[in-house]
Amino acid sequence: MSGGDNRLVVDVAIAGGGLVGASLALALAQLSLRVALLEAVPFGAADQPSFDDRSTALSNGSRRIFEALGVWPLIEREATAIRRIHVSDQGRFGFTRIDAKEQGLNALGYVVINRVMGAALWHRLNAEPAITILAPAKVQSMQLQQQVQNIECELSDGTKRVVEAKLAIAADGARSTLRQAAGIGSSSWDYEQVALVSNVLSQHFHNHVAYERFTPAGPLALLPITEGRLGVVWTFRPETAKEVTALSDAEFLARLQETFGFRLGRFTRVGARQLYPLSLTRSDEYVAERLAIVGNAAQTLHPIAGQGFNLGLRDAVSLAEVLADGRAQAGAGFDAGDGMWLQRYREWRAADRSNIVRFTDGLVRLFSQPLGPIKLLRDAGMLALDLLPAAKDGLSQLSLGAAGRVPRLARGAPLQQ
Repeated sequence: MSGGDNRLVVDVAIAGGGLVGASLALALAQLSLRVALLEAVPFGAADQPSFDDRSTALSNGSRRIFEALGVWPLIEREATAIRRIHVSDQGRFGFTRIDAKEQGLNALGYVVINRVMGAALWHRLNAEPAITILAPAKVQSMQLQQQVQNIECELSDGTKRVVEAKLAIAADGARSTLRQAAGIGSSSWDYEQVALVSNVLSQHFHNHVAYERFTPAGPLALLPITEGRLGVVWTFRPETAKEVTALSDAEFLARLQETFGFRLGRFTRVGARQLYPLSLTRSDEYVAERLAIVGNAAQTLHPIAGQGFNLGLRDAVSLAEVLADGRAQAGAGFDAGDGMWLQRYREWRAADRSNIVRFTDGLVRLFSQPLGPIKLLRDAGMLALDLLPAAKDGLSQLSLGAAGRVPRLARGAPLQQ
């Protein structure tokens, strides 16, 4: 696999070893491709943003993907099923309820702490001989040369390495170094909102219900997690977020109680609180010569509908499926960076990306409107959704990750036909 003391020759080089990049590396290892995974922050470091104590809602499609990658058995005991979803508008009459049983499902999704997913993914990565991990490795540059992408990176000891790959993949976040090195820009819309993330304990068990409550200050999500706790994602204007963060634990719980009500009894304990600025970021393009862009490097969404990671994971396994089909078709002459495969990936992902971005952004704008007529219409729409089985079916399908063509791994089918 090595082409010299400072040169590593592989089929695919992935910049970014977060949740999406690590998942993609495991999927490509099933194709017997040589993969290099470059990550700027070593696993277990306190400043690893992908593997922190935030919680992520996994769709059933994402659960199936993790099963196929051998990751789900490592996180299943730490995953909490969502059996019902309750959406409401504070102080108004609109609400919607979705029940897994009514949809013929065991669960609408699962909530897992990012740190738990990260540990499982890296455990699997270290067991794959086809994957070479360079971490910490900071990408310095990328150059197209003689039918390959040469990526220069600097290791933690200050030495330089060149990774030579047929295909480079940018999975290194919204400010992707690799995407910028390819000359691809991005557009960003600042929502002027901040997500306060924490966890709380309540008097009554959450009973596997996920709550989304829209308030004048911003949406509040309470997600069921392990040990009977609830993950809190509470959105505010930046100035309000600072004020709420500065509250004592007792003051914070009182404010949360006032906003959410007593459906779960009293809130008794709260964990550490962290703030994350929110924006919509989209890459201007999703492929370039011998480059594919996935996950947050392709799009970063508001957490209002919990779709960001699931969308990024579908990016990863869709690309892996395109390469699997390409390898089967081309045989020994397979070139992972061939523009034909990249164009297929780009065309496949266009509709799913567009649908989810519009859906998420539309929710943010709809529930940010202070006008009375808009509030009345959205409440009426929520009640109609609650009463119409067909509409509920459509929304639950979205939670399954079933918007448009579904990747094989998300359907429980093998990656290679």
